[in-house]
Formats: sequence, structure tokens, C-alpha cells
Amino acid sequence: MAKFAVILAAAGRSSRFGDSLRKKPFVDLKGKAVWLRSIEPFAAHPDVEQVIIVVSPDDLEWFKETFRTELTSFDVQVVAGGAERADSVQNALMVIKPEIDFVAVHDAARPLITKDWVDKVFKAAEQTGAAIPASPIRGTIKRVVNDSITETVPREGLWEAQTPQVFRKELLIEAYAKRDGFIATDEAQLVERLGSAVSVVECSAMNMKITTQDDLRIAEALLDLLTKN
Repeated sequence: MAKFAVILAAAGRSSRFGDSLRKKPFVDLKGKAVWLRSIEPFAAHPDVEQVIIVVSPDDLEWFKETFRTELTSFDVQVVAGGAERADSVQNALMVIKPEIDFVAVHDAARPLITKDWVDKVFKAAEQTGAAIPASPIRGTIKRVVNDSITETVPREGLWEAQTPQVFRKELLIEAYAKRDGFIATDEAQLVERLGSAVSVVECSAMNMKITTQDDLRIAEALLDLLTKN
């Protein structure tokens, strides 16, 4: 049985979240912090051997104290993040256990992930070495410059990437070792730069990332729907 480690990325600045006392992974979503809802399907997964959360150095002590009980209960290791997401994930990769086969990187602000979706991406990664969930873009896409449309972009073949993004451990470590300061928007982009294929697993658009206050309200409604199902 393959062994998985999960890195939860929670070191971002939350600059688009608006006027809030706390960054988006730490705000309440129907009685639980967003990051807790994001990590639950992994912490309870039988194939997950290690769970790591990466937090900004500015939040580190507050986070450890505030969520001390939950960190102990879920056996979560806390690592200080870096200037960019890639720096933060690279810090977490340094503490991955030797026996781990695959590493999954998940957004701490993506709290609607379900065990079924996790299982599908884990299985695909075991088969191909690299897999991400994504959903096809269904709307009409416009390229806009200075508030004016410059182009209508054909949506055929365009997908919106999600997380968890899962890779064979050695592949992801190599991708980060060779990034040479490149600022990637996700882990798959770094693996792509190696020339390695990344498989895509179609996933529900409900696996959304909270970026704004409106997203938080949408997540509240979707959480009710997923709970009923």
C-alpha cells in the first residue's frame, strides 16, 4: 500500500479576502476553521502517514497556541512558510518522512474537498506518478486590458486546476530542486517544466478555493449541500 504525505498550504497573505481580522484559512466556516475542514478528509484517510501545515512566520506562534488541541488530535506538523507559495511548500518538503511514496499539496482555503475526490486523485497519481483534480471551463472567456475586451479565448481544452495535487515524492522534490527561483502558480506547473506528464482527474467545481468574502458565503451554502448528500 502506497504511503501519502499531505502538505496544507496556509502561509499566503489573503490580500484579496477583504476586511477581516484573520486570514482566510483561519476564519470560521460553520463552526470550524476553514483549514480544519480542508484537512479532515486527509487526516482520516488510511493511506495518509504524515500531515503538514505551512503557516506564515508572522502567524506561527498564534496558530500553534490557538489550535493546539486540533493539531494534537490530527497529528499535524507545523512548518514556517516562505515568501512565496513555492518557498513554503519547499520548506515542507524538507521534513517529509523517508518512507513516504507520494506527496499531496492542498490549499488550506479549499475546505469542501471530500474523501471521494481525494481517493480519485490518489488512485490516479499511483497509476501515473502525477495527478491533479480539475474542472472544465464552461463559460465564455474574455481577455481584458484596461477594462476592454481584446480577445475571446476559445474554451476548448481549458480546465481550471484544483488541489490536492499529488505526485510521486521524488518527482516533486526534483521539480522544486530545479525551479531556480521560478514563481509557479501550482505544483503541476513545476512538474510540467521537467517535461513530465501530469494527469487530470475531473472533479466537481464545488471543490472551490475561498479567495474573497463572497467565496466564503458560497462555501457556507455548498457545505450545507454536501452535508445533506
